[in-house]
Amino acid sequence: MARPPLLTLTDVQLTFGGRPLFSGVEFPLSKGERCALVGRNGAGKSTLMKLVAGVIEPDAGEVWIQPGSVAAFVAQEPDFSPYATLADFAADGLEDRYRAEAELTEMGLDPEADPARLSGGQLRRAAIARGFARDPDILLMDEPTNHLDIATIQQLEARLTGFSGAALIVSHDRAFLENVSTNTLWLRQGKVLKSPEGYGAFEAWAEGIEAEEEKALARMQTQLKDEHRWLARGVTGRRRRNQGRLTKLKEMRAQAAQMRSALGEARAGADLSADSGDAMSRKVIETRGLTKSFTRPDGEVLTIVKDLDLKILRGDRIGFVGPNGVGKTTLLKLLLGEIEPDEGSVKLSKAVKVTYLDQARDSLRAKDTLWETLTPSGGDHIMVQGKSRHVAGYAKDFLFMPEQLRQPVGALSGGERNRLTLAVSLAQPCDVLVLDEPTNDLDMQTLDLLEDMLANYEGTLMLVSHDRAFLDGTVTSCLVPTERGQWLHVPGGWSDAVSQVPSLGAARALKKSKSPSKPQGKPATPAPKTQTKLSFKDEHRLKEIEAGLPRLASEIERLETELADAGLFEKDPHGFQKRADKLAALKAEQAQMEEDWLEIEEKREALQG
Repeated sequence: MARPPLLTLTDVQLTFGGRPLFSGVEFPLSKGERCALVGRNGAGKSTLMKLVAGVIEPDAGEVWIQPGSVAAFVAQEPDFSPYATLADFAADGLEDRYRAEAELTEMGLDPEADPARLSGGQLRRAAIARGFARDPDILLMDEPTNHLDIATIQQLEARLTGFSGAALIVSHDRAFLENVSTNTLWLRQGKVLKSPEGYGAFEAWAEGIEAEEEKALARMQTQLKDEHRWLARGVTGRRRRNQGRLTKLKEMRAQAAQMRSALGEARAGADLSADSGDAMSRKVIETRGLTKSFTRPDGEVLTIVKDLDLKILRGDRIGFVGPNGVGKTTLLKLLLGEIEPDEGSVKLSKAVKVTYLDQARDSLRAKDTLWETLTPSGGDHIMVQGKSRHVAGYAKDFLFMPEQLRQPVGALSGGERNRLTLAVSLAQPCDVLVLDEPTNDLDMQTLDLLEDMLANYEGTLMLVSHDRAFLDGTVTSCLVPTERGQWLHVPGGWSDAVSQVPSLGAARALKKSKSPSKPQGKPATPAPKTQTKLSFKDEHRLKEIEAGLPRLASEIERLETELADAGLFEKDPHGFQKRADKLAALKAEQAQMEEDWLEIEEKREALQG
């Protein structure tokens, strides 16, 4: 028996910027449904979400919510500026402040933390906590997984699958949508089509719809223009590309395994065959006994990597996985020679050229046009991995129309800037392509495009990502943190890695000890001021950490001692729970301080050169 809807849209219309964005949008949302809202970049998914949330009003039609139902909207970029603490933000409009504080603690956050000093991932967790604190009947979430690590995404998945209300979700994380959605809404050409199945069945369902439309068009002897076909269709072609990429990736994984086997036999003293000799000549990076630790202001040691022996070959595609703060970016910089190890050696082949796309993506100049950005030396052609391409043709590969090429970069949307940054980076000739969190803030269309580009890249790929589907679709092996600075190199993508290391994603981010078991080489003590050029913000944060870590350690020790009292819960259950919540929040604050401190120390070492 079908449940009555909690939310219904009827003949909703909206004009945006002088053009119709929605026309005749209709769909119901019932209790127990978790709908993935999908559509191409620019189709209006976030706008539709705001319309459902009541942030904007439709030009025509009706958005009906069952009387008495509570709706909560987790916006993609919530405004924290009016709030002094996370608790103020999460409890705004609520009578029960304790519930907001409890949700923040559940997400590993200190309710009294200042939002202005927190990372993007922490603010994202705070926005999610605010949504659940309202005990909603209808939950609206716009890109909830942005900047979250895999362990936190899995925590959110568990929360959503146990959610009894109705949910509408926009996300670029395909694995996340497959795991939580029960239905799919496809926003397409200003209309919404609803599938009775989750996102995992979306492509097959959408392909069937496109196939029927194709037959109808043939019967009418009507032909779409190229531009319209390119924008309006694409699921069928994408599905075929995905299958082709998967086949190619399986072949690459098999080749990588064969090459490593040959290299291992050669090292063991076996006769050198032609294949093994080729494998040995293809070494790009080799480490022996690689060790790196950082000494915190309170004297504790954070071990990022210890005694790592690793060989990276030409053509390898390695994913660096693990929770935030485990040291993935630090390890990457060690392998590239940007940070000196405490012990061991790193040999980077002198013949290779490296292209590094980091998380900041701040290489674009706002006043330049797209054409000037892609062809800084002038002309109408661009060299792409050593081959000449017309700038308009290459730009179209990244979904830019010819008329956009004369627009300034500053006029682009965030998603378009991401695509342009990728276009510039992927055009550069390189033997080693390094991508640090490339999927952050990318829509599915751009993600699919990036996977296409990487499938055709023949060099060595080193990739840091929390996107499980992206890892499964691009890498041939993964570097996985285990414990106390140990890293395991396992074949396959994310799914293969988590099957071999089941604790992956749930492990403590950083391992620490009071002192190293043996001398750690060059200590990571603060350098003289004349040798550093840290920003004022970093220097200020460093002073906060140096003062805060000993205080946190003392408070944590006190609370742990009090909670160890076996009779506390019986005597004062409310007090016991308050102490437990406070302990969780303090440990989360301590972990963030450790992560911030590590990032600043990395900058200091890089500046020291």
